[in-house]
Amino acid sequence: MAKKGNRVQVVLECTEHKTSGVAGTSRYITTKNKKNTPERMELKKYNPILKKVTVHKEIK
Repeated sequence: MAKKGNRVQVVLECTEHKTSGVAGTSRYITTKNKKNTPERMELKKYNPILKKVTVHKEIK
């Protein structure tokens, strides 16, 4: 039986996209270690719809 680790998959969603009024969403899937980073992640990622780098926050 495989041992379950602390690494979990999380979804990052663009924060600027909702306020821009443009259709669609920019989301990325990544992994994080729950033990080292228990709070929600926040990374700067490229948003291809807005064509610029924006802040992406972890969603549920």
